[in-house]
Amino acid sequence: MDDSLLGLLRFGPDGWGDELLAGLQITVALALATAPIGLVLGFILALARRSERAMARVPATIFTTVFKGLPELITLFIVYYGSSLALAWLLGLFFDEPIFEISSFVAGMVALGAVSASFASEVFMGALAGIPRGQLEAADALGLSRWARMRNVILPQVMRLALPGLGNLWLVLLKDTALVSVIALPDLLRRTFIAVGSTKEPFFFFTVAIVIYFTISMLSMAVFQLLEARYARGYSK
Repeated sequence: MDDSLLGLLRFGPDGWGDELLAGLQITVALALATAPIGLVLGFILALARRSERAMARVPATIFTTVFKGLPELITLFIVYYGSSLALAWLLGLFFDEPIFEISSFVAGMVALGAVSASFASEVFMGALAGIPRGQLEAADALGLSRWARMRNVILPQVMRLALPGLGNLWLVLLKDTALVSVIALPDLLRRTFIAVGSTKEPFFFFTVAIVIYFTISMLSMAVFQLLEARYARGYSK
């Protein structure tokens, strides 16, 4: 590769290395902040969808159906623009001409979290269905409380069964973070576009972005493989 092109990745005023690194930090931070929302909300949705109570099951089913069906980009626009308008209207009831705009980072976290939770609920539904009913009956026979049964019997097996699917959802989430560039969040992709516009070197900078995303994906896959091996201990293959 031409040394002059590699020089574009220098840190400092003459290169774009620090800009791309700052964008990478935002991309990773957004993914890490969104993942717990998807996991926790997805698990709650899965429990609600398995509930015998219609008041819990129906809203959870509607939520997952809506956010699985909407394109992620439209969900992002709805959260970013819709929530700003709604909060501005609400504040307008108490203040004169309120000025409010939701953070693009928060909007991305909420929108991607809702989508991720919808798909995570499907993964958790399958994992919960894979737990032998005899183990739940044994937990009841031992007199375990609902929380003790959840912590000691259900959650360890759910994680073992759900980890492959959750690993795939994490990789999808990493890629979906690139969508926030359209609402002016300076993530890796947006900074790549800025670098391309300034240097007129699209092939080089998009190749760098591809390598960065691919590297993060490979590291993530290695971590999930370690987690799967840990939770699979004691189970025959």
